[in-house]
Amino acid sequence: MSAPTSRAELYRHSLRLLLDKDIPAWVALWAEDGLMEFPFAADGWPRRLDGKEAIAAYMRPYPDHIDLHDFPDLRIHQTSEPETIVVEMRGVGRMVETDAPFDMTYIAVVTVRDGRFTSYRDYWNPLAVQQSGTDFTGSNR
Repeated sequence: MSAPTSRAELYRHSLRLLLDKDIPAWVALWAEDGLMEFPFAADGWPRRLDGKEAIAAYMRPYPDHIDLHDFPDLRIHQTSEPETIVVEMRGVGRMVETDAPFDMTYIAVVTVRDGRFTSYRDYWNPLAVQQSGTDFTGSNR
């Protein structure tokens, strides 16, 4: 596959990598000094990941805990800032530990420079992690 040429194509490509459980390739889409933020993170969950290595460490165990099947309802909005998009979507699948359904709504503000993610603010629902079997970061109580 050729390299994604737009921010929207890069984002769609990143979702395909998550569905394929190819976390190393997903992390490779990040700038070395990338910043991932979770403004609504629940207590005990990280609110900020500075740099590609921190993002990689956070994401590495993801497929062991959440088996993603699809990202329905994907909407990507262009903004007045040419490097930034706003994404609305759902992630659906199952929790690996409990086999419970996983269905999370996300809004993300994503900035891309030179074909790499530089900033990703992920506004996910902190109430969802109060269910058992959702601690995939090792940081929850």
